[in-house]
Amino acid sequence: MTAAFTFPGQGSQAVGMGKALAEAFPAAKAVFDEVDAALGEKLTAIIWDGPAETLQLTENAQPALMAVSLATMRVLESEAGISIGRDAAFVAGHSLGEYSALAAAGSLSISDTARLLRTRGRAMQKAVPVGVGAMAALLGLDYDAAVAVANEAAQDQVCQAANDNGGGQVVVSGHKEAVERAVEIAKGKGAKRAMLLPVSAPFHCALMQPAAEAMAEALAGVEIKSPAAPLVANVQAAPISDPDEIRRRLVEQVTGTVRWRESVGYMAGQGVTRFLEIGAGKVLSGLVKRIADGATGIAIGGPNDIAAAKDAITAGRSA
Repeated sequence: MTAAFTFPGQGSQAVGMGKALAEAFPAAKAVFDEVDAALGEKLTAIIWDGPAETLQLTENAQPALMAVSLATMRVLESEAGISIGRDAAFVAGHSLGEYSALAAAGSLSISDTARLLRTRGRAMQKAVPVGVGAMAALLGLDYDAAVAVANEAAQDQVCQAANDNGGGQVVVSGHKEAVERAVEIAKGKGAKRAMLLPVSAPFHCALMQPAAEAMAEALAGVEIKSPAAPLVANVQAAPISDPDEIRRRLVEQVTGTVRWRESVGYMAGQGVTRFLEIGAGKVLSGLVKRIADGATGIAIGGPNDIAAAKDAITAGRSA
């Protein structure tokens, strides 16, 4: 198997995502109906009709992106005959996408995943008062240089590398003043660009510890099965399948670095040449090209993409 199935994170959301799939395929609509039922509200109406400001709220964006990813996956299964157990060497997801990956691989139920992500979104938003934290993208510095910038900027506050996205893109997170210092330091150290991001909380840093504790409690109450394909976990950039370890790593992920560059590099090193991005947007497909030479990123998010996914997987089976 030379394919990995990857699942996008926050920032890939857009009003209307998944609607064409649900209108074209009953398997997709069933996922949206299941998510609405699990949450006891019409999240689908927000996903398809907006407003964008409501969809972008962390507590809505996280289960919404999962719903689109799982709807897409169900269509791939029902219409293209694709199976993660047979066709994927690995699954991986960027931040909240890790939950989507686990649901797609049968490790978590869709209903449990929707509720977990609603809890996760609310807990992450609540962990830090608005205005206290910030995140910034540092472009054109490698990971070690970005970590050095964050350490220099901290000055007894929190400033950490939150996302190592690859291609010279590292996101730092922490106290607003420290992150602002990091932007200026990075510019002085040759960053091509360094800019604050329009986010509502400082994700993936030590300030998220209250959210990690909330997720430990929430995850303790759900069943986790071994996934149909190993999960390359964000916090260690290595494959895991044991349910207890998955539970532990999902808690660590709330405060830990999303090691996406290393994760893609690991999968490529294991022979993966095609990375299918399942759900909204094309962010991860773009990053693949910058991380793994010769690898292909294929974004699958609408009815017209299903045939391309089938072709890519079928070619891999016969390779």
